Amino acid sequence: MSRAPTIRRRPPGEPQALPATLSPVLRRVYAARGLRDPAQLALELKHLLPPDRLLGIEAAAAQLADAIAARKRIVIAGDYDADGATACAVAVLGLQALGATEVGHVVPNRFTMGYGLSPPLVDLAREAGAELLVTVDNGIASVAGIEHAHRLGLPVIVTDHHLAGPELPAAAAIVNPNQPGCPFPSKHLAGVGVMFYVLLALRARLRADGAFGCGNGPNLAELLDLVALGTVADVVKLDYNNRVLVQAGLQRIRAGRARPGLMALLEAAGRTPERISAADLGFVLGPRLNAAGRLDDMRRGIECLLAPDRESALPIAQELDRLNRERRGIEAQMRDDALALVADSEDVGVVVHEPDWHEGVVGLVASRVKDALHRPVIAFARAQERGMLKGSGRSIAGLHLRDALAAVDARHPGLITRFGGHAMAAGLSLPEEGLTAFRTVFDAQCRSMLDAEALAQVIDTDGELRGPEFAIDTAFEIEAAGPWGQGFPEPRFDGEFEVLDLRPVGKDGNHVRYRLKGPAGAINAVHFNGAETAVDEGRVRVVYQLAINRWQDRETLELRIDCLERA
Repeated sequence: MSRAPTIRRRPPGEPQALPATLSPVLRRVYAARGLRDPAQLALELKHLLPPDRLLGIEAAAAQLADAIAARKRIVIAGDYDADGATACAVAVLGLQALGATEVGHVVPNRFTMGYGLSPPLVDLAREAGAELLVTVDNGIASVAGIEHAHRLGLPVIVTDHHLAGPELPAAAAIVNPNQPGCPFPSKHLAGVGVMFYVLLALRARLRADGAFGCGNGPNLAELLDLVALGTVADVVKLDYNNRVLVQAGLQRIRAGRARPGLMALLEAAGRTPERISAADLGFVLGPRLNAAGRLDDMRRGIECLLAPDRESALPIAQELDRLNRERRGIEAQMRDDALALVADSEDVGVVVHEPDWHEGVVGLVASRVKDALHRPVIAFARAQERGMLKGSGRSIAGLHLRDALAAVDARHPGLITRFGGHAMAAGLSLPEEGLTAFRTVFDAQCRSMLDAEALAQVIDTDGELRGPEFAIDTAFEIEAAGPWGQGFPEPRFDGEFEVLDLRPVGKDGNHVRYRLKGPAGAINAVHFNGAETAVDEGRVRVVYQLAINRWQDRETLELRIDCLERA
């Protein structure tokens, strides 16, 4: 069912509003992303939005300040993905820096507890001595868990960024830019970003109370490497405020001032920090951290981030690297199974399941199938609870996945046992015998929400590079102009080239290296996973990113191909 994508050039925007000191390429690129205010080119921390507009943040800061003064044990309730792990580490480290003497953390087991602050996780926190419970990257939908905490006399502060359901939990304080009535201008903070803001508000509260004497208190910017990692790994939109956070974190990493655990993850991956980019956070560090939550226990990932030195961090980072390699093998087999299942499918809402699939990897499989088909996809695996399936879904622009599941639940009560998530990703559980019915109604719901235009796969580009722009200096400039990411995509261009030569590379020969002839003569190019669409001669139309190939102290211009077709 795979369809060839349409290549579409982004509208040019208004580059005349941007400084003439920028190159024409960057002016076009920025303008096409809606950047019209030159002030948004400045990414210094002083431009961060202030915390006080986050609804509930003053109440949260007051609760935490009182707990620190009373030397109460604060326990952080985390999550099993990279955003939850970094948010947990930021909470622990930040609270300790601000004077909390008793800080612990608990993380749900993906396979036995599921997502969020469930009653069993509350019990686990209570066993850990919690006198105040703080959720990170979860809690906005944990009505039952917080009710259970209240029955135990345990107050809960919720810090989260997910969409609220019809009922808010009765927490002591809720900090979430997406809760009803919150005036905070940026709705795209990741969970780790929300926790960082809570720490900023807590420091301001303690400072006003004279806790630091004549000083200003700890430098919380030391946590921004973790904030950057969680923000990028969670694929939230890089609006201006998030770009400020991510840029500050990247600068710390490049200067070698990141947490020992983060540096150890880079070392285990064979990367050096000096030129790390936002893409490296998302595709190198994020997957290694996530591997712990997918295949084992995210507590190992958090231990890595909290490790005080390289000696204690590196063995854990190497273990996470091994888990990530194992995850890749499992994912590849499941992806191939899934693509075979849908080879002849005409469904708009796609549902895939195999009895032996690993439930920790179904979200990645859904993502891969979604990319291949440009359809909303939910992949299911058997849950540890007998007779139940756990599913993870990924969506395309135009279909809000959580809303689609809510509509299915409203029209077919009891079919779905639990669900939650946001526009582009969601999770759910249902009885195994309900899978056939769910496949039918999910497809019908997606058909009702998506038109032909939304179902047409489109690749947006920044147009064609003109003669002198097709140069390594342009690649250097683009590299330095980040951070690029979700909602602020790295520039990619399109143009026609002549194929001079090609050769398959990679363990299975699924990547292709090309020698192409373009506006500046012959150039090397690489197309990862491009073997099936390889073209061995003639003219081709290519969508690509300008990249720098660094090898043995040499830097050369290279194209990273996203899409290639005969011209």
